[in-house]
Amino acid sequence: MHDMLVSAMQDTDARWKALLARDDTADGHFFYAVRTTGIFCRPSCASRRPRRENVRFFESASAAQAAGFRPCKRCEPTTPSPLARYVAVVERASERLGGDEPRPTLGALAREVGMSPYHFHRVFKRITGATPGEYARSARLGRFAAGLDAGRPVTEALYAAGWGSSSRAYEASGALGMTPGARRRGGRGEIVRFATASTPLGWVLIAATARGICSAELGDDPAALAADLRRRFPAAEVREDPGALRDWTEPMVRCLVAAGPAPELPLDVRGTAFQARVWRALRRIPPGRTASYAEIARAIGRPDAVRAVSRAVAGNRVAVLVPCHRVVRSDGALGGYRWGVARKRALLEREGAELVASPTRSRRRRAAARRRP
Repeated sequence: MHDMLVSAMQDTDARWKALLARDDTADGHFFYAVRTTGIFCRPSCASRRPRRENVRFFESASAAQAAGFRPCKRCEPTTPSPLARYVAVVERASERLGGDEPRPTLGALAREVGMSPYHFHRVFKRITGATPGEYARSARLGRFAAGLDAGRPVTEALYAAGWGSSSRAYEASGALGMTPGARRRGGRGEIVRFATASTPLGWVLIAATARGICSAELGDDPAALAADLRRRFPAAEVREDPGALRDWTEPMVRCLVAAGPAPELPLDVRGTAFQARVWRALRRIPPGRTASYAEIARAIGRPDAVRAVSRAVAGNRVAVLVPCHRVVRSDGALGGYRWGVARKRALLEREGAELVASPTRSRRRRAAARRRP
C-alpha cells in the first residue's frame, strides 16, 4: 500500500524497481512490454524477468496493444488485477464492520468473500493498514464520539455505538483524547497546553493534551493562532506553557527549518473512524513524494470515496506531522491547503517533490502571452 500512495510510478527507475520486485501495488499504474517476445505484462507478473534494454513501459494495456504487443497469458494484464479484486472485497467487508449491526466474526467475513480467515486477515490489514478487529473498534469509537458531540448522554451514546457495557466503552475511549464525559462537555476539565515558535514558514503553534499533540497550526500571528485554539476547545483550560512542550516544539521547528522527516511525536488527533484511516494513510507518504486524493481513496479500500477523502484531508489540524501538504490533485496541481498554498508549495519544494504548475495558471500565462504585442 505504501507504493500505491506515491506518484513514483511515472518514473522509469521506479517502474523498473517495481518490475524487479514484482510489486503488485504497482499494478494498474503502468504495464511493461518485452521487445524480444512481443508480450506485455503487469508489474507483478511471475514470468522470467527481462533484460532492461528490452523493456518498454506503457501507461495502459490499450497503449501496449496499440504498439503491437500481445497480453501475457500468465498475468492476464487486460483483466482486473488481483489487488483491485482484493480492494473490492475489503470495501464490502469494511461496510459490514463499520455498520451499526452486530460485528461479524473473522470467520464469517472470510466465508462471505471466499477466503480463509488467515488470508482475509492478511489482505484486509495490507489494504487498510488495520486488522478487521481494529477497524471495527475504530468505527464503533467514531459512532460513540459522534453521539457525544451531538449531546447524547454517555450511556445512550455507548449503547447506540454498539457496546454492551459502559466498562468496555471506557476502556476503549482513550482514543477520544479525553473521557467520554469531558468530550460531551466540550472538553471541560481537560488541560490543553500550547507553545508558539517562529519558523521560515511563519509561526507554528503546538498544542497538546496529556495524551499527545492535538493541534499543530501554521500562521502569521501567534496571538491569532492562540485565539483559534481557544475557540476549538471552548470548555477546556488552555494554558501557554512553552517549557512543558519544549521537547515537542523543538523537533517540530527543526523539521520546518531543515525540511527533514517529520519527528515521531505522540498524537492526540480526534476524528471519525474514516478520518483516522485517511490520516494514517497520509503519514505513510514519504518526504519528497505526493499522492492524489484518488490514490488515498484506493489505498484505504474506498476508491469511490474521493470527495470524502478530500474532506478528511481538509479536516486535518496537525500540520506536517500528519502531512496533508503531500496530497495534490490528480492532474498534479497543488490544490488547496488549510495554511495557505504558498506554504504547501514551500514544504514540497523543501522536500524535493516534483511539482506541476496549476493548469489554470498555465492557461492564464499562455493567454497573457498571446495578448502581448
